[in-house]
Amino acid sequence: MSKVIRTGVSIEEKLLKKFDKLIEGTYSNRSEAIRDLIRNKIVEEEWLHSEGKVIGTLTLLYNHHQRGLNKKMLDIQHNYHHIFKSNLHLHLSHDFCLEVMIIEGEPLKVQQAAESLIGLKGVKHGKLTISSRGESFK
Repeated sequence: MSKVIRTGVSIEEKLLKKFDKLIEGTYSNRSEAIRDLIRNKIVEEEWLHSEGKVIGTLTLLYNHHQRGLNKKMLDIQHNYHHIFKSNLHLHLSHDFCLEVMIIEGEPLKVQQAAESLIGLKGVKHGKLTISSRGESFK
């Protein structure tokens, strides 16, 4: 376990009250919430400046009745076959499916693949969630 260092932060009262309300029920204390914000910023920087591989998930909600959508989705995944690691497919209703894909690769390729899928006609919502391979937290 690494050494914990105490530090002070000056924050306007109004901003601190909003922060406390935001983290209420999620974090047991401010310190953990602030650590989480710092970790998120580190992950963002990893993605922006990484020359190696990054990892994330792509979540898509789509209408599976959309003509040709499944083929287009598969074509994109095959074009970027080296970055798609795993998929979870869930039938939500007669019309809608949810697909969650784990993606790992060069940041630009991951972003391109995600945008290609999110932009397809019939995809109602899509979100790329970035994560870390953990190197920055060793």
